[in-house]
Amino acid sequence: MPTDHGRLTTDKLRDLFPFFRTVDDVTEIVNWAKFFGNDNPVELDIGCGRGLFLFNTSVAHPETNYLGLEVDFTEGRRTARRLLKRDLPNSRVIGGDARDFLRMRVAPHSVDAAHVYFPDPWWKKKHRRRRLFNEEFADLLSVVVKPDGFVHSWTDVGEYFDVIAGLMNHHPQFVTLEPPDWHEPEHDMDYLTSFHRRRLLDGATIYRGLWQRKPLTDL
Repeated sequence: MPTDHGRLTTDKLRDLFPFFRTVDDVTEIVNWAKFFGNDNPVELDIGCGRGLFLFNTSVAHPETNYLGLEVDFTEGRRTARRLLKRDLPNSRVIGGDARDFLRMRVAPHSVDAAHVYFPDPWWKKKHRRRRLFNEEFADLLSVVVKPDGFVHSWTDVGEYFDVIAGLMNHHPQFVTLEPPDWHEPEHDMDYLTSFHRRRLLDGATIYRGLWQRKPLTDL
């Protein structure tokens, strides 16, 4: 029954709180200090998927807060369960459209970095308007990322990387940097994301980009 399904979904969300909540649960601009319970810097993992990057970086950098944004609630809840099991206080997941969240719930220049790894390429031309990276998204990143903060993006799709790089390299509020060297994985969990692991094992080329937000005085 639809009503039972609704109650079940609500119960699932409640059981994962505060590690998972939806965009609809956030009704005002986020106060990061209140959200995480500290004043540590905040970084976003946009499209966190199964959460390998979010989990690993949260463990490696307890001095930084990480928020994963994931439109697929099943994947978002799966990631939140990993965080809950480890009881990681510096990591959370919000389910919903990342663009809506950035536009309506993130204060200007309040995050230190945005990570966008392997966004859906939407292969068919008629579907490419659904791609995450477009002019609006690049502008949203320029608004929410702090001056001197960073945007990281990787993809295994060369054509899509050309689009991303074209948007970011020519954006008036970002400077293009060389991405840091990537080490050879030492074990099965030593990849950036689960998709990264799969594509590397398939022999795919990984395209990597890094951009820095210009200081406000340079605008």
